Amino acid sequence: MRPALKSPQSGATAVEFALVLLIFLTFLLGIMDFSRMLYTWNAANEATRAGARYAVVCDDTGNSAQVLLKMQALLPQIQTINLAWIPAGCDTSTCEGVTLTITNLDYQWISPIAGIAKLSAIRMPSFSTFLTREVMRKDPNSDAICI
Repeated sequence: MRPALKSPQSGATAVEFALVLLIFLTFLLGIMDFSRMLYTWNAANEATRAGARYAVVCDDTGNSAQVLLKMQALLPQIQTINLAWIPAGCDTSTCEGVTLTITNLDYQWISPIAGIAKLSAIRMPSFSTFLTREVMRKDPNSDAICI
């Protein structure tokens, strides 16, 4: 009597599992990367709003570098902003508001799907907000926001 041979398909399950796991992980990482992009989009909107608020409250009519630092605390990828006071050339007594715009914000994919498709950094749209002038350093309770 001959000994029973192993089934020729004993390794097929491991190979199928490896292939399915590879596809599953690729899509899972793609979903996570898309979620990161949505988070970056939301953070850019919030950073724009927070930067404009800082500018109108703290009277930084000539110092956009300080506004950029406040925005980079929320989203470090921000490199380029445009801070425009309305009307142009106004001072603390004549400014009516500020328009703040983030430009040239790139999103870098990290998932394998982007590598397969050879996707480079994606240029996000510009984010912009307008706020009217507030009391500009005249908060009787605190000036903590301007520190």
